[in-house]
Amino acid sequence: MQPADAAPKHGSTQAASTRLKRFARHLATDHRAVRKAFPREALARIEAAISAGERSHAGQVRFVVEAALPLSLVLARQTARERALDVFGRLRVWDTEGNSGVLVYLLLADRRVEIIADRGIHREVGEAQWQSICRTMEAAFRDRRFADGAVAGIDAVSALLSRHFPRTGAAINELPDQPIIL
Repeated sequence: MQPADAAPKHGSTQAASTRLKRFARHLATDHRAVRKAFPREALARIEAAISAGERSHAGQVRFVVEAALPLSLVLARQTARERALDVFGRLRVWDTEGNSGVLVYLLLADRRVEIIADRGIHREVGEAQWQSICRTMEAAFRDRRFADGAVAGIDAVSALLSRHFPRTGAAINELPDQPIIL
């Protein structure tokens, strides 16, 4: 008989296997994988989608792809969401005049997308809509349609921002539109 607080052996074995698989994915995914998924033409399409979207709304959108987490963060079990929050701060996406920054973050090794938005934008748009965009992008990425998935995601973010935060007055581009590869 197992003590009440003992973890079932099957569950812990499965969890260890999942952690090992994640470690291996992060070890194997490098900048070559990013360049294969997002060649120059794809990055240009993403930049053009960001630029076009920002002409219709007051938001500032950044698209970031990270091949894999540093292995120390994988071992620490950092999630894509936690990393996206860190990247949001490090890139100062929050530091816009209108507090209008939105980060679309892809952790390629996990094929996870996270969208982080400034509080005012997030409050208006809501988590469910961001999550819907993330899951749609992830589905395209599973099918290896990286450029199409990224552009569709950027377009969906821009549509939400246009609805909730339409452009008024002159367009000021506070953050670069070029995608970032970490």
